[in-house]
Amino acid sequence: MADCPLCLPSPPDRVLWSDAQARVILVDQSREQHVFPGFCRVIWTDHTQEMSDLNVSERYHLMDLVLDVEQVLRTVLQPDKINLASLGNVVPHLHWHIIPRWQDDSHFPDAIWATPPTGKPATNSAIIQARLALVSRIQPELVKQRLKRQAARTPIC
Repeated sequence: MADCPLCLPSPPDRVLWSDAQARVILVDQSREQHVFPGFCRVIWTDHTQEMSDLNVSERYHLMDLVLDVEQVLRTVLQPDKINLASLGNVVPHLHWHIIPRWQDDSHFPDAIWATPPTGKPATNSAIIQARLALVSRIQPELVKQRLKRQAARTPIC
């Protein structure tokens, strides 16, 4: 759809992995007041609105990808928690948010879209920078994870 912001990747977002059915992007947060290092989005390529619109094979493919991204973020960034969200209220195009969370982040324990809790001190900028430095390791780890998953499914002849 021409007016859907998820049908084509926006230039500031970095594509970490893609195939014909989906892509994983590192969400550009450069214009945001609060930064959540490693915030990724898995976007289904076709303009599909709901998980139940996918056939069984497509559902497995998408969820495997979401879980692979989660595992890589846990390994690389070692957050306190990972948030998975598939909302689509604003943009009705099937996508998942995979968001590493730390107890010291600006919104914890609330959702990143909520108003930050009052009286909570801001995350130390050195800690945020250290976490952002680790983000460069996400893409190679995700590629390795996807290749490992593919090899596990390939029958040995």
